[in-house]
Amino acid sequence: MLADAVSDAPCFSDYRQLDVLFPNAKFVYLDRPLDKWLPSMRMLLGRMMVHLDKDNGRFHPVMKRSFNHCFDIWQVEDVADEAHLTACYQRHQQQVFNYFAGRDDFIALDISVDGSLTALMAFIGLSDAQGIHSQQSLSQLHSQPSFPKLNFPQLNMGRNVASWDEYKHPNKISANASGPDKRKFFDYRLD
Repeated sequence: MLADAVSDAPCFSDYRQLDVLFPNAKFVYLDRPLDKWLPSMRMLLGRMMVHLDKDNGRFHPVMKRSFNHCFDIWQVEDVADEAHLTACYQRHQQQVFNYFAGRDDFIALDISVDGSLTALMAFIGLSDAQGIHSQQSLSQLHSQPSFPKLNFPQLNMGRNVASWDEYKHPNKISANASGPDKRKFFDYRLD
């Protein structure tokens, strides 16, 4: 297998199908308060919409479908409308939480909360700190006196949103690792 973790499109729209295809996978939902998510999503969609155009956009059809599935980008006149995006956010969050309810292979994290990186590390089995278990909530972890509060670095703050291509890391795998026309996609349909 080329990667141990994947993120972004189409994971946020296709989590049900990916759960069936990868029954031992763990799922991480990155949660943000709505008042922080809205301006970020408006800016992102403002930059992406021309590339998400159904007929002429340069983004891959899977990415276009994924964004349309979650944001109805081809059905609404103003995709950046606050009421529309709020409804999309709330609907998606409720669908994800309902789907994964009561499961131990799912965690929701607000990465701005102290200790959220440690909680993620424990969830995916990268932490050997005593007393940290993936089943515990952040509030339970914080009540432990020896809890190491590792935090995520603050990236993409305000209008400083980097393109995926700008992030460099030796473990990052290009989506075009097999060549731009050789991407692998799974054969499934969204409900």
